[in-house]
Amino acid sequence: MSSETRYRFARTARLLKTDDFSSVFSLRASVGNDYFQLLGKPNSSSQARLGLVVGKKTDKRAVGRNYIKRTIRETFRLNATQLAGLDIVVRSRKAFTRQEGAAARAALLSLFKKIRSCRALSSHL
Repeated sequence: MSSETRYRFARTARLLKTDDFSSVFSLRASVGNDYFQLLGKPNSSSQARLGLVVGKKTDKRAVGRNYIKRTIRETFRLNATQLAGLDIVVRSRKAFTRQEGAAARAALLSLFKKIRSCRALSSHL
């Protein structure tokens, strides 16, 4: 396995279709903090999948929105094994810069732990 494929954010790890996003939004299993809101739903796969919602209200500049998305994807990729069997949509609430990146990643990690133990998800597993 080459190093390129090992670090890639695979297509199978993404929520791509509107129906996939809609099903996660309809379950309403949600946790949040100042930086993010996470919505989750169990999936039939053994792999976690991620969907992103980073709007212009969060950051008007595309450079800032792209940095937020890269940060979320990388944090998810490194922790995907903990989230196996879940579809997760991450909504950004607040823009952050590189100086605040570590705090945002820590906030996202704490939300990953919370969503995994969320009661609404436990009843559907």
